[in-house]
Amino acid sequence: MKHIGYLAIVPILGLLLGPVIHNSSTPFILGMPFLLGWMVIWVVLVSVAMAVIYALDPARVTTDPEHPRR
Repeated sequence: MKHIGYLAIVPILGLLLGPVIHNSSTPFILGMPFLLGWMVIWVVLVSVAMAVIYALDPARVTTDPEHPRR
């Protein structure tokens, strides 16, 4: 389960390496230039990735009655 933290690297790579590889303004994504559309899509994907990491994180589940989940 320790490897779930590596999922946090994927959005960083998508946001940083994507514009370097696909630096073009001619294709459009949802009516936006490619680079802007790429960034918008990755902002949504970052939220999804962080939700998955939170859901699978074993440290957030506690069985100690003195420290209930918030």
